[in-house]
Amino acid sequence: MNQARPKPFCISKHDVVEAWKRVKANQGAAGVDEESLRDFERKLKDNLYRVWNRMSSGSYLPPPVRTVSIPKSGGGERKLGIPTVADRVAQMVVKMNLEPRIEPLFHNDSYGYRPFRSAHDAVGRARQRCWQYDWVLDLDIKGFFDNLPHQVILQAVRDHVADGKVLDLLERFLRCGVLEDGRLLATTKGTPQGGVVSPSLANIVLNRLDWHLDQLGLRFVRYADDFVVLCQNRSQAEEARSQVETLLAQLGLSLSPQKTAITSYGKGYTFLGFILSSRSRRIRPKSLEMFKDKVRAITVRKHNLDLEMVDHLNALIRGVAQYFCASFATNREQFHKLDSWIRMRLRASKFKRKNTLDNYKLRIRTFQQTYRLLDLETFYAATHASVHRSPSRGTSSRSRPATETVTPVNLWN
Repeated sequence: MNQARPKPFCISKHDVVEAWKRVKANQGAAGVDEESLRDFERKLKDNLYRVWNRMSSGSYLPPPVRTVSIPKSGGGERKLGIPTVADRVAQMVVKMNLEPRIEPLFHNDSYGYRPFRSAHDAVGRARQRCWQYDWVLDLDIKGFFDNLPHQVILQAVRDHVADGKVLDLLERFLRCGVLEDGRLLATTKGTPQGGVVSPSLANIVLNRLDWHLDQLGLRFVRYADDFVVLCQNRSQAEEARSQVETLLAQLGLSLSPQKTAITSYGKGYTFLGFILSSRSRRIRPKSLEMFKDKVRAITVRKHNLDLEMVDHLNALIRGVAQYFCASFATNREQFHKLDSWIRMRLRASKFKRKNTLDNYKLRIRTFQQTYRLLDLETFYAATHASVHRSPSRGTSSRSRPATETVTPVNLWN
């Protein structure tokens, strides 16, 4: 009697199902096959079995990645790679397999895309470090995800993971090619921004930089490719920059001269969407303009003011509030002005003009009661009221040094 031949790569069907649940929760667009999450789910059992069978047998070949150009707020475009739904499930399986092995290797000051860590944690850590270190080296790696050599990625994984099947799958993910404007292009470097496994690969590569800085006695905070080094004086910051440039060159990368700077905590620096300084923690101008551009796109004057428009606005406001209404933020004045500006845009849609007299015709109470419009300042007040009731350990206002004040800064002054 013939026995079933064992699969060369042992993958549990339960892992594939769990990977699908995570991919579905993350949402996302269709890839080159134009199959959406809903389409994939219609034949879920067959599709998941196909992914499991091909991965287990070693015959899985990832399809090309669909590239989409999204505009940058400072000009230019960023290429976003979108794998197919099936490929995102396969990548998630590899990520789930890889993560437990590499997670213990990472430095404690690395926060990006790691379990139970967030961007707010990274900002909070940077603030704590700035209470002892006055100078900041604000670093930006030039085109990190686009320029990372494949050999560097695979060697970094190979140094810590001996599983040949995992390495083989990662190499296939990296070299599957991209479909751009109907043309299939080979990929010789980079990992797609939008790929499920890309953030984990970024952390593996930059882990070498983390521990190098640690050995030099330098304090840093990193979130994926966005990181800062905290220093005692300017000369130490300049030496840190030289060290980082040397190591990045070994990885085939370089710093962006325009976006890398040495500054002081008193003057402030940008990190993960915030401007952090000894006086305030507020939204950086670039993030502010991105938000306003999205509001402008919703509140076009030729459109009529209705509940559908307000629903779209509320979704946008809620997302911004969830991130920027952090307990450490001091941006209430910014939110107050943004709320006023949003209501001005809505009044202009209603009356097809911009006139301060319309404030009396369409009052704040009407926006709140009739249109159910959310406002950022209310989110801010609720967040900070809860913080004052039960301050968290190590981040309360009582633990803040006397040199750091809570003074809201008007960005438009």
